[in-house]
Amino acid sequence: MYMCMSQGQGVDLSYEDGARAVELAREAVESYVQHGQREQPGSMREAFYERTGAFVRLESTRGRGSLRGCAGGYRSGEQLGHVIVDAAIEAASENSCGSEVTPSELPNLTVSVCAVRNVVLTDDPLADLELGTHGVAIDGGEGGWLYPTVPVENGWSEREYLDRTCRKARLAPGAWQDDDVVVTLFEGQVFRERKGDGSIEEV
Repeated sequence: MYMCMSQGQGVDLSYEDGARAVELAREAVESYVQHGQREQPGSMREAFYERTGAFVRLESTRGRGSLRGCAGGYRSGEQLGHVIVDAAIEAASENSCGSEVTPSELPNLTVSVCAVRNVVLTDDPLADLELGTHGVAIDGGEGGWLYPTVPVENGWSEREYLDRTCRKARLAPGAWQDDDVVVTLFEGQVFRERKGDGSIEEV
């Protein structure tokens, strides 16, 4: 059976919303790393009251650069502002990439946020996946996901993108074709700090 089903539209962020989302994630990371505290979203922009999923990625600008943390989910019953804060804290914790972000690393981190706009359940991910549009989440193994921008940045094909998401879930490449592995595609808006000057761009 072939199925491509769209579930809800999530949220559509303006550039100002996206820039504030990244700032909020950065504030949450700094508050957690420096003081061990959870930052409250404070006076949230209207879009941040929408209930939708979001992801936060932290990347080091030192040397060749590396992923320092990533967390979030494509579904959430929580308000976007709180989802961003919680994902940012988890990304900075030792639960993410094995070691907690330290205060000395903060100046050398770039923060990005992906706000989920649309979730697509599919029985044929290879046919439905659009590179640059869809993120991929694998429910199976330990679970794993990758941002919509990642395959474009790395020059991956659709098949390689699916294989690498499986690896992130600690499954064999190609496991996305198994009946007991659920593949979910999600559209998202990605905003991130530019390396160097820290200004925010939509990608």
